[in-house]
Amino acid sequence: MSAENTVGTKVRQLREMKEMSVEQLAEQSQCHVDQIRQIEAGALVPSLSPLMEIYRALGERLGTLMDDAPVDGPAVFDGVQSPQVIRFSGKDPQATSSNLDFTSMAVNKKDRHMEPFMIDVKPRSGEAPPLCGHEGEEFIYVLSGAIQINYGKTSYELEAGQSIYYDSIVPHDVHARGAETAKILAVVYAPC
Repeated sequence: MSAENTVGTKVRQLREMKEMSVEQLAEQSQCHVDQIRQIEAGALVPSLSPLMEIYRALGERLGTLMDDAPVDGPAVFDGVQSPQVIRFSGKDPQATSSNLDFTSMAVNKKDRHMEPFMIDVKPRSGEAPPLCGHEGEEFIYVLSGAIQINYGKTSYELEAGQSIYYDSIVPHDVHARGAETAKILAVVYAPC
């Protein structure tokens, strides 16, 4: 099963478990009904911002998306094993491919408050999508390549070894700078 279908399946399962209609979820997450339907059907690769709003409306952590069997102890990340990759489209609601490949570094850590990810940030083609914000904070450390972060009305260019920490309520966008894929470590805090 593809990552996109896994995301859609989990959203649908959680929504049905909470006995919510698609319309109720759309209203509570401030997403369009058609977008929710496309995500659940696996026809649309969701971006991170709307997905966070959907999970908040469902009363779940974003990490629930990647959890199979939560454990109480520490989560150990072994980059050698092949962890599940979730692909996000960025902010384009019509996107059908991924430009952000997320690997969770805390799969199965029960009751976590932060979401650490290793992310491959692919070069963008086409026009820049609109900036989006969500509650919480983000810390990004560039491991390789270069990225650009549009944050409100300011733009930051970061290369390997540089980091940024910001309030994610401010509309923002993260993308690779240049023609090469960048790799970042991102820790996202989003209150439930």
